Amino acid sequence: MLALGLVLNTLGIGLFCWAIFALAVHALPFFIALNVGMIAFQGGAGLLGALLVGTGSGALMLVVGQFTLAAGRSLILRILIATAFSIPAAVAGYQVALALSHIGVPSPAWRQVFACMGAVCTCCTAWARLMALAETCPLEPNGQAAKLSQPAPATAGHKR
Repeated sequence: MLALGLVLNTLGIGLFCWAIFALAVHALPFFIALNVGMIAFQGGAGLLGALLVGTGSGALMLVVGQFTLAAGRSLILRILIATAFSIPAAVAGYQVALALSHIGVPSPAWRQVFACMGAVCTCCTAWARLMALAETCPLEPNGQAAKLSQPAPATAGHKR
């Protein structure tokens, strides 16, 4: 029974860590959805209206951010958008790692070290996931999109 408990705990922690890294990109849209939903609720929209407004604003933020990142040609714009998405992910990673380190780490200094490592890992993961969206065709020096050379179509003719 002890071995089964250890295996299941290891799988559970692994699943939890995977979920944290998979959802790291969505920290900024979640933050915006939560704040807009709370503002709508306090403004008298009711529970259902606040949920709808919050969900819509978070989804809109995610779609606009990812579309702008993928379609934007400016390197500075891409860096700004990726930074705007990565910083809340780093804060979320810090808080999760700090909370988990309270379980098994008695030293406050080591808790902070683990929390900072969690923040850096989560931020880098969110950055890498966002930069995967930014793969577009290269630009020519005049700012136009470069036409990628394509191989000539094979003809079914024979030699003379």
